[in-house]
Amino acid sequence: MFRNLEAEQRRKGFTNADVAQILNISRATYEAKKKNGKFTRPEIVTLLKLFGCKFEYLFDDTPTPAA
Repeated sequence: MFRNLEAEQRRKGFTNADVAQILNISRATYEAKKKNGKFTRPEIVTLLKLFGCKFEYLFDDTPTPAA
């Protein structure tokens, strides 16, 4: 799971259905791609523009450190 993608999505107030519609895919497909990371290049470009972030930040999959 890409926590920064989740965070930016929440920050912008987008639901999974909203982002899926922007990407022209189903909500279920978007949710699956958030888990498996298998976004296409055009989808990645769209997400980077949508959230105004760099790839390295938006798709950082470093685990959250345990508290």
